This record gives sequence, C-alpha cells and structure tokens, in this order.
Amino acid sequence: MTKEDFYDTLGVSRNASDGEIKKAYRRLAMKHHPDRNENNPSAEDKFKNVKAAYEILSDPKKRSAYDQFGHAGVDQSMGGGAGGGFGADSFGDVFGDVFGDIFGGGRQRGGGQRGADLRYNLELNLEEAVSGTEVQIRIPSLVTCTDCRGSGAKKGSSPITCSTCHGHGNVRMQQGFFSIQQTCPTCQGKGKTVKDPCRACHGKGRVQEHKTLSVKIPPGVDTDDRIRLAGEGEAGEHGTPSGDLYVQVSVREHQIFTRDGANLYCEVPISFPTACIGGELGVPTLSGKVKLKIPPETQTGKLFRLRGKGVKPVRGGSVGDLLCRIKVETPVRLTKEQKDLIEELNSSLSGGGSQHSPQAHSWVDGVKQFFDDLTG
Repeated sequence: MTKEDFYDTLGVSRNASDGEIKKAYRRLAMKHHPDRNENNPSAEDKFKNVKAAYEILSDPKKRSAYDQFGHAGVDQSMGGGAGGGFGADSFGDVFGDVFGDIFGGGRQRGGGQRGADLRYNLELNLEEAVSGTEVQIRIPSLVTCTDCRGSGAKKGSSPITCSTCHGHGNVRMQQGFFSIQQTCPTCQGKGKTVKDPCRACHGKGRVQEHKTLSVKIPPGVDTDDRIRLAGEGEAGEHGTPSGDLYVQVSVREHQIFTRDGANLYCEVPISFPTACIGGELGVPTLSGKVKLKIPPETQTGKLFRLRGKGVKPVRGGSVGDLLCRIKVETPVRLTKEQKDLIEELNSSLSGGGSQHSPQAHSWVDGVKQFFDDLTG
C-alpha cells in the first residue's frame, strides 16, 4: 500500500465534510473490491489504500494528526506498516458497511477481535432458486466454550487485569517528539490475562464443534448470490462478538431451461410438417404446461416470448419472460415409401423457383456473385 495523500486517494478536498468522505469511501470501496475485480491484481492494493485513507480521515483525532504531521502522525494508528488495518475480516467489514446482504442491514460491531467470517457453498436446483426454499446446513465452527463461557479461565476463576497495560489493551511509548500508542505485548490488546486456563478450551475461550442451521433462501436467487447470517461465523476470542456466515449460492444446470437474469430460455423441437403448416404444442414452464401456437412457415431459430413465465429477481423488479427457441427437426429413419413422398414433395417445390425457399435462393445468388467478383 503506497503512502499517497489520503485526500487524493478518496478524491476529496482537505476541507471535505464527514459525509463527503464517507460517500467517497463507499463508492471507491465498491469499485475496487477484490471480489468484483477477480482479473485485476491491482484492485486489492487500491482497495487497501481506500480503506486506510477512510480509517484515518473518518476519525477526528487521527484526521487532525494527519493534517498537522502527515503520515508520520498516524503511521502507528495504522498498525505500523503497509498491511495495517487490513486483516482477515476487512473484506467482511466492507460487505457490512457498503454492500450489506440481500436482506439489507449492516454489521453490528463489538469491541475486541471479533470471530472470523465463514463461507458455506450451497448448491440448489433451478426450481428451488426461483421459488425459494428453506434448507438445513451443517458446518464446523469455533463456538464459545460452555465451561468458561468464553472467558478462557478455569471454572471458579476469572481473567485478571493485565499488569502491563492495566486493562487498557495498549501501552504508550515516547519516541522523540511523538507519543506512540501500541498494542500491549502481554495481553495482545485484550486488557486481561488468564492465570488458570480452562481445561476444555485451554484458555482460548472457544472449542471446535459442528452446528446445524436453518437457512431461508428467498425466491429469485442466482449463482454467486450470497446470504449473510449475522453472528453465525466463528466465535470471537474471550467472549468478543462472533463473525458472520456467508452462504454462497450455486444453481445447477437444468435439463430444459437456461437462465439469463430474469429471463428463461428453452429449445423447442418441432416436426417438419408442423413447421410448414403450423400447429399447437404444449410447452413446459416452471409453473406448469402452456400451449404455444406455431404459425405456418416457422423457421429454425424463431423466438416465441411467453411473458411473465420467467423469474422474479431477488432484488426486486418485474418478472422476466420465457423465450422459446424453435428448432425444426429433420426426419430420420425414413421408409422407402416416406422417401418417395419426400422426393415427390421436393420435385413439386423445385418447380416454384425461389417462391418456396427464398433464403436458399438468396444464398445461392450471393455465392454466385462472390465467385463472379473473384474471376471478373
């Protein structure tokens, strides 16, 4: 992460209001988030720069120090390096702050080091994704130790106040002109230490378990949609808040339908006679069978739109359509009698010139003109 001017990073003036800074951060965080720029390796660095700039300029004290002393006044508050302030949960912070989840709402933050976010890959069929469903999932996770209730201390005892930082979680060190605040090396910022560790969790305050959750899938989800279950990730250390669980949706291929946004597509084979003289056939939809009228002289590739037979998007909007693409099927395994009838039909059609096959004649004329131009 380069040490460029934080105001330039967010694209705001030095007298920008808090609202302007927050608005700029949200816009840029969404633009450069690595999940949205998988093929752009520089996006993560840009994202880190934007996040670091916002962390300083959104805090009145840090912003004042930065305005007065530049990067030298805030380097320690950023964790003392290029990766400062960007840990395992930083992506999750942006999803809570900027994107939210498909149900809306942001992350509720607690003090201390919160638990890690988890991801669960959920595969659905098309019918489940379109109509919505409820599924049970079982996941391994670190949960709060019941013996010590997350404190990490042996039963009958409690964590004690850290003797180094006196419960503050950080210590101040004087370096020349500046007073530097650093994480307490004894308690690692917790403010407390465990003298007699819990035997069940060995002082960690968490144990590994499997848990079963019920997940409601809203109608209209599609591949790559994520559903956030707040607080269902790993438990935080020593009673701090749990992380979130992100259920990543993947929709299996369907034997009949293909989905594109709110619309569904399907291929409908029809016989040669039906293509010639027209007819009516039953077409499947996700809500039942409907009748589709095929007009005479229908060609392969013709699209018929059945309005309102598609998908209602999960984020709102009108229901899509079902588009049926016609495929004229050539007869196979013909008997001699059938072949004779086809020959008779072909002879009858050939006498009409381009009247019965305008596309074929137009193509032949185009080919002839092409060769005439080459030899002429």
